[in-house]
Amino acid sequence: MRPAPSADSAGWGESGEVERIRVLVVDDSVSFRRTAAAVVEATDGFQVAGCANSGEEAIVVAAAVGPDLVLMDVNLPGMDGVEASRRLRALSPAPVVILLSTCNQDDGEGWARESGAAGYVAKSSLGTERLEAAWALAADS
Repeated sequence: MRPAPSADSAGWGESGEVERIRVLVVDDSVSFRRTAAAVVEATDGFQVAGCANSGEEAIVVAAAVGPDLVLMDVNLPGMDGVEASRRLRALSPAPVVILLSTCNQDDGEGWARESGAAGYVAKSSLGTERLEAAWALAADS
């Protein structure tokens, strides 16, 4: 797993610029991808590194852009988010994956354990504070 910078200070890069947490947003709903991307961009220390609309595309995009964090919908066409999360763990360095869904917390946490994801966030609760909290929790694990 990729070392996780803290949510309150992403860190300083070699160029002297603040390094931001690079996030890949994966969801088959265009409107939710836009919403999630807006949340990422509104969160201090985070930036959108890319977007994908399927599990298969998520693997390709993640390999190309090297995100620190992947926000992954569970219910995707083709390869679902659980299997895509498993496959992302094979990347080096592997990104932190947070699963997203409209399902209840218990189901989401079960999927996260099954896939090796760092956690689960209900889509309805995704906001800047919840994103920061999920990242901090993943960084502590």
